Amino acid sequence: MSQLSFRDAEPADIATIVTLSHAGDARGNDTPPLDPATLDDPRYRAAFDEISADPKHRLVVAEKDGEVVGTIQITIIPGMPRFGMKRGLLENVHIRSDQRGSGLGTQMVTWAIEHCREAGCGLIQLTSNKVRVDAHRFYEKLGFSKSHEGFKLML
Repeated sequence: MSQLSFRDAEPADIATIVTLSHAGDARGNDTPPLDPATLDDPRYRAAFDEISADPKHRLVVAEKDGEVVGTIQITIIPGMPRFGMKRGLLENVHIRSDQRGSGLGTQMVTWAIEHCREAGCGLIQLTSNKVRVDAHRFYEKLGFSKSHEGFKLML
């Protein structure tokens, strides 16, 4: 199994991150194709800059042999419950489709868990679309449990 290396994303990674996110879209065959012309949309750069400016957020890319094959966003959330315990939130977790099943996703999430542990988190949480049953099996294999029901409100 190849080893991944991890680094904070750079502006030059934005198009790759968006492409990885689009490829993991839970709508499957109903996902509209990604228009390459939209990859330069300034809203992506604005979001990137906002994430990068906040030390509680990390936007990370995973590289294999110098090529970006995965991405993950980690947010450290301070909280009042459990005597002020911090929580790690994993978001936008994606490994390139041709690399899935190779153990690289496990390496990436294990790395993120350790990052959260080092940041003083007492638990890690994430959400996954209900239709992504393969992803659910993956997270359960890593020790995550389906302990809560998630809700979203699109604005």
